[in-house]
Amino acid sequence: MKHLAAAAILALAPAFAGAAETTEAYDTLFRTGTLDDIRRDATLVYGREVESAGAEGTGAEEGTIELSFATEGEGPETATLMLYRDGQHRNLGSFPAGVGNPMIMYFYESVVRDMAVASGGSPFYIRNRVKEALTREVPVEAGTATFEGAEIDVSRVTLHPFADDPNAGRMEGFDDLALTVTMSEAVPGWYLSLEAIAPGPEAPLYRSTTRFRNVEEER
Repeated sequence: MKHLAAAAILALAPAFAGAAETTEAYDTLFRTGTLDDIRRDATLVYGREVESAGAEGTGAEEGTIELSFATEGEGPETATLMLYRDGQHRNLGSFPAGVGNPMIMYFYESVVRDMAVASGGSPFYIRNRVKEALTREVPVEAGTATFEGAEIDVSRVTLHPFADDPNAGRMEGFDDLALTVTMSEAVPGWYLSLEAIAPGPEAPLYRSTTRFRNVEEER
């Protein structure tokens, strides 16, 4: 599987907005300090599953993603993402832990890559449309979800990056792609689930679901 460079993931980080004003949805999605209360000897565990009409050709990354902490010398503390699948593992990148949980950046970038491979489109174009969608005024919806057997309060944000896109006809059905992130104070690391769906006539053309599983203490 092709390596998802940290630089590519960081292209979707809050820093891209620069001097631009952020929206409530953006600030909710890229909330800072979401790792501050996590013990540094703990690991956050997520599972990623992908369904695709062209799954054999997408090279989509599936498996278990673990977020752990490290400090190198006197440098800043980092949050490292590792992907585990079929007895193998791969480093997805290390990011400043003080900024927040990098799972949000990994989610968007992994969907960008999956869509580019499946549709034959440009990852640069797709990524830019996602960036633009992140700056639009979209509602932050309040709701509830089940977590560890209990009902919790959540916030949800859904983006439609290709709504009214002039190139919709060339996107092989991905023009209706919806990106939904569900977040809660009750979930360690803030993100309960991150889902991308491109609907098809009978079944989804593409579905990517990343969900928080548990916290593992030091092994």
